[in-house]
Amino acid sequence: MSLEKEAASNKKNRINQLKRAFAYNIFYKQGVSTRHASLNDYYLAVSQTLRDRMQHLFINSVEALLDKESKIVCYLSAEFLMGPPLHNNLVNLGLYEEFEQAASESGLDLKQIIDHEEEPGLGNGGLGRLAACYLDSLASLQIPAVGYGIRYEYGMFDQEIENGWQKERSDHWLHSGNPWEIKKPDLVCEVGFGGHTEIYHGENHTRRMRWRPARVITGVPYDTPIPGYKVNNVNLLRLWSAEAHASFDFEDFNTGDYYGAVEEKISAETITKVLYPNDEQFSGKQLRLEQQFFFVSCSLQDMVRRHMYTHKSLDNFQESFTVQLNDTHPAVAVPELMRILVDEHLYDWDKAWEITRSTLCYTNHTLLPEAMEKWELNLFATLLPRHLDIIYEINSRFLDQVRMKYPGDDARINRMSIIDESGPKYIRMANLACIGSKAINGVAEMHTDLLRKHTLKDWNEMYPGKIRNITNGVTPRRWIAVSNPRLTSLITEAIGENGSPTSTN
Repeated sequence: MSLEKEAASNKKNRINQLKRAFAYNIFYKQGVSTRHASLNDYYLAVSQTLRDRMQHLFINSVEALLDKESKIVCYLSAEFLMGPPLHNNLVNLGLYEEFEQAASESGLDLKQIIDHEEEPGLGNGGLGRLAACYLDSLASLQIPAVGYGIRYEYGMFDQEIENGWQKERSDHWLHSGNPWEIKKPDLVCEVGFGGHTEIYHGENHTRRMRWRPARVITGVPYDTPIPGYKVNNVNLLRLWSAEAHASFDFEDFNTGDYYGAVEEKISAETITKVLYPNDEQFSGKQLRLEQQFFFVSCSLQDMVRRHMYTHKSLDNFQESFTVQLNDTHPAVAVPELMRILVDEHLYDWDKAWEITRSTLCYTNHTLLPEAMEKWELNLFATLLPRHLDIIYEINSRFLDQVRMKYPGDDARINRMSIIDESGPKYIRMANLACIGSKAINGVAEMHTDLLRKHTLKDWNEMYPGKIRNITNGVTPRRWIAVSNPRLTSLITEAIGENGSPTSTN
């Protein structure tokens, strides 16, 4: 058999396997016959078929990480605006044409199925799109990475126009099912809020602190594979969903308190209910801070668990992970990592600070000082009392360094302090992120230059070279491949898959 005939035969076999997989998923996973299957049933069946073909790549990627003990980039972001995954995954895996042919031979229209897909509205715009671009690029460059965020039940609002006016509708993007995610109930984390701290004495009469939270929420991870472009590497997006420890109180139910029986469940699930609640009211501000700490704490606990799977201590934690903070939403990672190291793993302060400063990096998105994120001190103290203690200690030690380098410069000290005392006290999250990170980056050359000269001038003078430029990445591949396949073919023919010309003519 000639090579051409063998290739054609192999392709035909793959097409037949896809057709059988479509039929299997319709019948066994969707539980319907082809006669009664809806467009959504077919969308789920096709997506599950593709996800199944990603699974062995994903598991192989994970096994390779464990075998080589590779360093992992952990991207912490409150937003991930990934876009519709089906078409992008087909393009990245190089399977679009085969799926299109298999769908056609099964009496299906792949483009119609792709158009049916609900976009995960897990972001508002630039911040979330940047996160998505980096995950795509890291996977394509075969750099091990995990994106950590929140599995919002309701994402960015849907927009409708009625009589010339915008109407905002809730974006329940999960209502028809999400075939890409896999729930991992065996990897849950516990996150505390409120309560108080206690002093106790450990070994050798060492003074220690213990946090007694008033309430504890369970974080459940949902994993979504992120394939690179025509490579064998598949990275991971892990989103956290909040659940109550006890979702139903039978005693309250029996006494007729039906709301009280599910109150804890409602309170816990509210944390991951909606993307960015309105923060004009105090309750909205509190919920935002709860969201930020919830996903950051879950993510750091997950990293510690991964590290301790192959190591005896956290001494070299920074050699296993680099944690990138996408803006200041995850900046509470600084005191949370310190708490885990000092309170739970009993490190002394200096060693814990060395590990923290060597692990975290900070991406700044905001040039206007008045737009920088900050939290009311009283709110922070109520929700995270132990973390406020740690922030005070970080600030005290840092300001001593500033005084030594710039003696008598009280204005500089006031500007660089984590605590804003110009009026009602606030915690400046950008200052916290700058102090607790080994590197700071802007997202464009001009932006970085303005950070050095204006917004973060004090930090640039204090730590020359710490502020770096990393140009905001984009992922044009999906857009070009989807909107203009002929142009995609022409570009590939001219410069090749990786930008290298295929011909010198």
